[in-house]
Amino acid sequence: MVIAISLIILILSIIAHEVAHGYAANAQGDPTARLAGRLTLNPLPHIDPLGSVIIPILLVISGSPIMFGWARPVPYNPYNLRNQRWGEVFVALAGIFTNLLFAVVFGLVARFGGYLSLPGAAISIAALIAFINLFLALFNLIPFPPLDGFTALRAALPWRFSHGLRRFEAQLRGLGAFALVLFLLVFSYALAGPFYRLVVWLFGLIVGGSGTL
Repeated sequence: MVIAISLIILILSIIAHEVAHGYAANAQGDPTARLAGRLTLNPLPHIDPLGSVIIPILLVISGSPIMFGWARPVPYNPYNLRNQRWGEVFVALAGIFTNLLFAVVFGLVARFGGYLSLPGAAISIAALIAFINLFLALFNLIPFPPLDGFTALRAALPWRFSHGLRRFEAQLRGLGAFALVLFLLVFSYALAGPFYRLVVWLFGLIVGGSGTL
């Protein structure tokens, strides 16, 4: 039961992340995502079989401390954005902000749920939503393509620096799935421990002692 709930929360959180990108782009004048029918919380247009189903299931079943996945990227055209200097930064950070918002809101529900006489199951689910969304937000902040942290950094830097990052990103994309596997291996063996402890520490600050996973 916990595995099923975790998977549902993870998938819906990933989809909300992607939809936020589309809404941010649409608000700045780019209708690409809207015209493609991607400004919806209906999971079907967003699901990527590997990133939205297979990888999350394997991670949850294996008890991995790493909790991530991905949906089909929401399309947008950066040249349509009204703010050409910062527009792409706003689009990139919209998904992260959405996950952080969920983490804080549901974390506070878990923290003060006892005072509101919420059932223990509801408090635990709120804590789980907060933890997963906090993990997704911080993971996506990592400045490595195609994560949002890299996109935001590349877009925010002056052109002479961002041009080099664009070339680096293109080279990695040329490697296809190998680049993703390599990154996940490096992350798992070198960064997963400290990263997980950071997530747990921030989770504790938000939820306090009221919410348990």
